[in-house]
Amino acid sequence: CFANSSKNNGRCVAGREVTAEGYGGWIRPVSARPTGELSLVECRYENESLPHLLDIVDVHLSQPAPLLHQTENHVIDRARYWIKSGELAGTELERLVEQPASLWPNGEHTHHGVNDCVSGQLARTLTSSLVLIRPDSVVIRVGREGAAEFPRKTRALFKYDGVDYSLKVTDPVAEEPFQIQGDGEYPLDDVYFCVSLTEPWERDGRCYKIVAGILGRQPF
Repeated sequence: CFANSSKNNGRCVAGREVTAEGYGGWIRPVSARPTGELSLVECRYENESLPHLLDIVDVHLSQPAPLLHQTENHVIDRARYWIKSGELAGTELERLVEQPASLWPNGEHTHHGVNDCVSGQLARTLTSSLVLIRPDSVVIRVGREGAAEFPRKTRALFKYDGVDYSLKVTDPVAEEPFQIQGDGEYPLDDVYFCVSLTEPWERDGRCYKIVAGILGRQPF
């Protein structure tokens, strides 16, 4: 499990498949709902706890459900509990880091972000939506992005292959300690990011790059 992020009052979970030959491709278990998010009931263990990052989880899947560039999607079997079968050692992450040339196409930005979105038209040419990277020069920024009544946002500012990014953090466990500290910028060392490219947003048709999991030696 490399991502367990917030989505539409539910969760978006993702990870690499474990096979007899080693690690396989990415899997994103989704619900049968149009937006695919998992309710907290649908992604829990029998003891009602939720998966943590680096858990090794047995998930029963009913069928593949690719959605545009989100080729990793598979619909879950809602009748079966998820089962924790182990934990991945943090030292294993370096073996699983990927090295794409970039985090999908760059050059499109939101008002508060940097290289944080892709047009729907361009996204239709892509064939993946998940990647595990080791970023450089990481700073976590907490603050409001708009009117005072809006909730504070958490962003990850970092470099990857020399390019600047500013992406929203949707990993609630990693986000919480920074939110508690309050507005500000907090350097973060020796971590890995699971970065996800969302499905097109209904308001503008763009797909957003988000940090869906922060993994490493930090006490998250």
